[in-house]
Amino acid sequence: MTGKTMANESLLDELEDTLAHGTVARRVETLRKVTDLFADGAADFADDQIALFDDVFACLIDHIETSARMLLANRLAPLDRAPPRTLLRLADDDAIEVAGPVLSKSERLDDAALIRTAETKSQAHLLAISIRRVLSRAVTDILLRRGNEAVVHSTVSNPGADLSERSFDTLVDRAALDENLAACLAMRPNLPRHLYLKLVSKASATVRARLEAANPNLAQEVSSAVRTAGRRARSSAVALTSETEIAHALVRSLRADGRLDDRLLGQFAEQRKFDEANAAIAAMAKVPVAVAESIMIESRAEGVMILAKVAGLSWPTVVSIILMRDELAGAAPTDLVACKATYERLRRSTAQQVLRFHRVEDAANSARA
Repeated sequence: MTGKTMANESLLDELEDTLAHGTVARRVETLRKVTDLFADGAADFADDQIALFDDVFACLIDHIETSARMLLANRLAPLDRAPPRTLLRLADDDAIEVAGPVLSKSERLDDAALIRTAETKSQAHLLAISIRRVLSRAVTDILLRRGNEAVVHSTVSNPGADLSERSFDTLVDRAALDENLAACLAMRPNLPRHLYLKLVSKASATVRARLEAANPNLAQEVSSAVRTAGRRARSSAVALTSETEIAHALVRSLRADGRLDDRLLGQFAEQRKFDEANAAIAAMAKVPVAVAESIMIESRAEGVMILAKVAGLSWPTVVSIILMRDELAGAAPTDLVACKATYERLRRSTAQQVLRFHRVEDAANSARA
């Protein structure tokens, strides 16, 4: 019999006696010894041995104080093969000093456990979850829905957090009143292009209102400065995600092959593919993508119709673009009946003149920037 085996049997005998007759202090000391034994050999234990430790920890942690549970949580949280049932009990602890290390570090917790905690526990528990190395969309959705300002900012700032487009959309609306959140969102590399533009638009409106209130005599100059800042933001490298660049490359390829037409543009719009639709209408109207974006975002539906008329688009395709724009921008529904009458009256030569003005204004603003 080896020395290690004899030590293990001695410890098990001590555990049995402790559970039957021991004081709280003795239980804590036994827990420390069991924890040391597990941490030293965790990598080599078989599943049935880990299950045995799970049973042992379960017997002990019900009868020890918070500080001892906290020490146990800190020891077990980083271990890849920590006893799973023990981790669940620690993660579910009302005391954040116990639950926090497990919620923030343990890779053994699955989404079901994290979701259960996120739905029921305190903001401190949510904050601990928000700093995990990886967060699924299912978990981040709950953190953003239930979390306070600190939790939301922490989640958005976490590069390992996978945010759904629905969450992004909600956050962009919140960012209109929260400059720090707007900054966090703008730094996320996977923020969809149309939501980045919406963020710039909403944040600019907030800044404009504040500046105009402080300087009422300079309202016109302030408004112009904000529009220029918005153009700079849209043209900056950080605004172009890899998804946007891929979409633009796809449209360039389709155009080069002669496959870019009214029908395909309508499909992009119907599928709410803003990047592809915007690049397509820019290509068909023979304007830079930045100019098309400026018209799509800063103007009302009339801007869309100007682009569409120059591109020679059919009315059904124009409708699809307007509906996409309204939905992605969270705007009130456009009066399509009035728009149709305007589109039918609009001459292509007039639309081309307006578009030339936009191109000249954009070039002048770019030169000043």
